[in-house]
Amino acid sequence: MPASELEIVALPNGQFAENCYILADRETRRAVLVDPGEDPALFLAELGRRGLTLEAIWLTHGHVDHIMGVAEVKAATGVPVYLHPADRALYDALPQQGGWMGLVLEAPPPPDHQLADGQVLHLGRHAFTVRHTPGHSPGSVSFVGPDIILGGDVLFSGSIGRTDLPGGDFATLLQSIQSVFLTLPDSTVVLSGHGPETTIGVERMTNPFLTGAYRHG
Repeated sequence: MPASELEIVALPNGQFAENCYILADRETRRAVLVDPGEDPALFLAELGRRGLTLEAIWLTHGHVDHIMGVAEVKAATGVPVYLHPADRALYDALPQQGGWMGLVLEAPPPPDHQLADGQVLHLGRHAFTVRHTPGHSPGSVSFVGPDIILGGDVLFSGSIGRTDLPGGDFATLLQSIQSVFLTLPDSTVVLSGHGPETTIGVERMTNPFLTGAYRHG
């Protein structure tokens, strides 16, 4: 099923300029929300404005800026939350993560489903393959769909995810990019957790972390 049959809405939000994404099947008007961050009212309003019915919340990882809105969206819609188990400790520590940044946050609701590498998730007629892409966090995952990859904070336009937070590892992150991202066609659109979209081909040719221009350590 081509990506043109999939409605994709990027919703930059909050003090971290995190990208929350709405993915919707144009025919059924069913949708999933990927990484609801700091502004759940924005996400819910956009779903309503577009006449979409939310089916699930998919999380790429458990860092504060990607999960702050989970509780409110789930309370409003009752949809299940999907998370890789290796990030459960991070997810449950949302109040502590918030405290590091001067934010007072309550614990999120327990995730309903565990994500696993190779798992296939469905949205209407569209299939998304879950790929475990650790390095930024232990349980970071990417969702590979029709001509797109939603990679959270693994790969950015001209950069990569930070690895100086608990559970981060630079070598592991590069391996995830090499084994998952760079095996995709150059035309694949990368929808990142922050910043503009890019493509695999552009990053393969110009990203200093992938071309060897950047020397770590």
